[in-house]
Amino acid sequence: MSESESEKYGLKKPSEEDIRKGGFSTPWDAPMVPPFPFEFRNCEIMTLYWRTDPEAIRFLLPPPLEAVSDIACVHIYKMNDTDWIGPYREANVMVGARLPGGPTGAYSPYLVLSSDIGVAHGREVHGQPKKLGNPSLEFRGDLIVGGVERNGIEVLTGTMAYKQKRVSPEAIKPHFDFATNLNLKAVDHINGTPAIRQLTSRSLANVTVHEAWAGPCTVELRANAQLPISRLPVVEPLTGFFWKADFTLVAGEIIYDYLEQEQ
Repeated sequence: MSESESEKYGLKKPSEEDIRKGGFSTPWDAPMVPPFPFEFRNCEIMTLYWRTDPEAIRFLLPPPLEAVSDIACVHIYKMNDTDWIGPYREANVMVGARLPGGPTGAYSPYLVLSSDIGVAHGREVHGQPKKLGNPSLEFRGDLIVGGVERNGIEVLTGTMAYKQKRVSPEAIKPHFDFATNLNLKAVDHINGTPAIRQLTSRSLANVTVHEAWAGPCTVELRANAQLPISRLPVVEPLTGFFWKADFTLVAGEIIYDYLEQEQ
């Protein structure tokens, strides 16, 4: 192939070797999915905890994951400056979980965000169950208000007082280590046979929490068949946190392979 054929518009045509490398994404001349690592700067996050039905947690956890408590949480992120993706908003619903003989962290049964790149990356790479929606995080006078909207329905509304009690960065994880995120990755071959059936784990790197605030919170859930967070009913609202942070998303690991267990 001539130089003019292999390079056009300032881009080099990928070889088969390039395609086989990690981090490759399509369309190759305007890739969708960012490679690791990439940074999140100046993030504003509301984290709300509530006590829920332990049977509901057990129902949502894929085997062999086990629940570690009857607590659920949601993080509503206002991502102000992210490599590749730009500003966007995300909501991550989590429950504490562990793999017997493996890591303990937090499993994500539901995620929703406003970025198509974020949806693609989360599903293709992590196996996260991301869907497109409209999380929001606003300051209304002396109240911080977080919301998750999808299909024109406000699926979740959470509130806490504006910056009344400063806490240490360690205080924002009172029930489980949500920085270690566990996910179920399921991808089929084009012929319908299973290609990937894995439990994956990833931990955030270079986490810097600039400030953190705590207080009583409220959590209200509304039914939606395409984002059924209401399957984790609010038995008792617990504590809310508002925090600002920078962090880096790095490669994770495969902690359980269902297809290998089958052999």
